[in-house]
Amino acid sequence: MDIVIESLVKRLQEDHGLQSLPPDEAFEAFAGYCVLSTFHEDDFSPDVFRMGGGNDLGIDVFGIKINGALYRDEADVRTAVEQAGSLDVRIVLVQAKTSPKFESKVIADLADNLVHIVDKKPLPYPASSDIDNLRGCLAAVYDNIAKFDGGRPRLHVFYATTGTQVAEMLRRKATSAERALLGSGLFDAVDVRCVTRDELREMYQRATQAVAATIEMPKKLPLLKMPGVEESLLGMISARELVDKVLTDPTGNIRKALFHENVRDFQGYNGVNAQIRDTIRHADGHRRFAVLNNGITIVTRKLRVVGDEVHIRDFQVVNGCQTCHVLFDERDRLTDDVQLSIRVVHSEDEAVIAGIIAATNRQTAVSEEDLSAREDFHMKLEDWFGAQPPDRKLYYERRSKQYASRTDVEKTRVISRSQLTKAYAAMFLGEPAAVGHYRDLTERRRDELFQEGQLPDPYYVAASAHYRIEWLLRTRRIRTQLRPARFHLLAALRWHVLGDARLASAPKQAAEQCRRLLDPLWDASAAERAFASLVPVIDNIIAVERAAGVPLGEMVRNRRFADAVRDAVLR
Repeated sequence: MDIVIESLVKRLQEDHGLQSLPPDEAFEAFAGYCVLSTFHEDDFSPDVFRMGGGNDLGIDVFGIKINGALYRDEADVRTAVEQAGSLDVRIVLVQAKTSPKFESKVIADLADNLVHIVDKKPLPYPASSDIDNLRGCLAAVYDNIAKFDGGRPRLHVFYATTGTQVAEMLRRKATSAERALLGSGLFDAVDVRCVTRDELREMYQRATQAVAATIEMPKKLPLLKMPGVEESLLGMISARELVDKVLTDPTGNIRKALFHENVRDFQGYNGVNAQIRDTIRHADGHRRFAVLNNGITIVTRKLRVVGDEVHIRDFQVVNGCQTCHVLFDERDRLTDDVQLSIRVVHSEDEAVIAGIIAATNRQTAVSEEDLSAREDFHMKLEDWFGAQPPDRKLYYERRSKQYASRTDVEKTRVISRSQLTKAYAAMFLGEPAAVGHYRDLTERRRDELFQEGQLPDPYYVAASAHYRIEWLLRTRRIRTQLRPARFHLLAALRWHVLGDARLASAPKQAAEQCRRLLDPLWDASAAERAFASLVPVIDNIIAVERAAGVPLGEMVRNRRFADAVRDAVLR
């Protein structure tokens, strides 16, 4: 393997706890991470999207991007497409070889295999369960084809090696493969690409660095010095400049990761957003956009101003999510006449940032419940996690890629809010079957999640359990086929140790209950034994459901499955 790529692969393994992978599998995880990161800028575990091994028909990694979110499991894909009002889907497939050259036969064979995979007919040769899952993902998408606005999914196929040159014959083979796959009539576009060593290096650097942008802001005014704020600007910017330089990712999609600090996602074309769209489309109204719209606020952790250029890095759009999405959707109509106001605030003080987000959003029709995303409880959790002993330290990621540039933080010890929510709901709210319906879960159990006055202990326990089950799966101590049932294993552990009763109301007693769960979790051998003793319980219930014709991805989202696990553990 190329010495530079080898060093990057080792870094990825260290960051994500994949040291046990043999070199070829580690390279697959690395190549998949590089490619998928160009489509999805949120953090994710590289090994999750890798195929299992034999009979994978030349596909080493795959991901399905649906409306900005990245999926790999058939049931997750089905849930996402069924809940969506409209669909934008990209299918990303990767074959990775450590060879220092590209082989034209690989592309030809891969194209032939893909033609069979996307066909609904039975495959003419044996295939792995991962291929069955991929075909199930595709079926879930095409079962909802009416939700595409006149289009179809786009297919992206990458063949990655450590080679440095792509011969003309390879390019012709790639073009031929594109034509063959387009001939299926299933895709709006097909892109078959060979990825070289240098391209992999560039992709990895982009994936591991915070988002950066440079925008032209000729009309700007520096604001007065303020406590906790390094520098702030108020100015005007071309809407087209904003869309092209800030909002659009390398694949041409909107950067969803920029809006994680917003308290609301894009609300669709409700009355207000429809008016924003109408203003852009109006013959004269688009010239008045700057005075008809409140503009946007960007908070950045790095800021440099050089003449008319404003350089920002590690930033978020904390107010203006709705405006940004409408502008992106209307990008083909934008001219330099469409201007909007912008505030750029440079601060590294999390308390100040939280105050800016809360203040700017209270000026719009956002409920107090929505503002819970920035309550003090989340900061207290972050501090609580960070205060644990070094061998038990975890990092609560309150904002996207908060720890991306921290070389001193092991990425496997970082837990996002969504991961923590699912783990806590599985262990302490008895909701292991609801994790595939995240929005529904957070809405239904809103009053029981991240509430002021709750103990931080059970949240840390849930995070520790999540860390441990991921370690067991990653190191193959628990077979990876059980990944869809991992939250049921967390719930089973809680029922096994504490029974079915809720945590005690007395803080001291509740803390002791949490300690009974926590100590075995941080003893690797004890944790492996504890979870291994629960695997047969899960296996038996899976066998019953499969006998009834229920796929694994579907059964783990049924309340019936969760009840069966609980009853078996408590029996």
